[in-house]
Amino acid sequence: MASLTGRRVLVVEDETLVAMLVEDTLADAGVVVLGPVATVAEALSMLEQDRPDLAVLDLNLAGETSEPVADALLRMEVPFVVASGYGAAGLPQRLAGIPVLAKPYAPEDLTAALARLPGA
Repeated sequence: MASLTGRRVLVVEDETLVAMLVEDTLADAGVVVLGPVATVAEALSMLEQDRPDLAVLDLNLAGETSEPVADALLRMEVPFVVASGYGAAGLPQRLAGIPVLAKPYAPEDLTAALARLPGA
């Protein structure tokens, strides 16, 4: 997808196989992948060092909510997609306007969702 080529995308995903699939999908789309990272601490640390253009955020990281990462992305004005097995119903109210990719999703759904984000 041409609109994603060269874009720097942070991937926050705790399931190794899903993270690998996301990384491969994004690399095939010409994305520069930051991560993937599997914990809130890793994601926040990465955000302190580097500002991504976009992000893919799993809301549930091994039972830990990644809402602090979502809040940091919002503060930094980094557009992101939430990947969640719970769908939009699982989002806290303050994140209601964030696009949700319901798991499981097809690789082309991920790239299409990212391409629709502002700044893509």
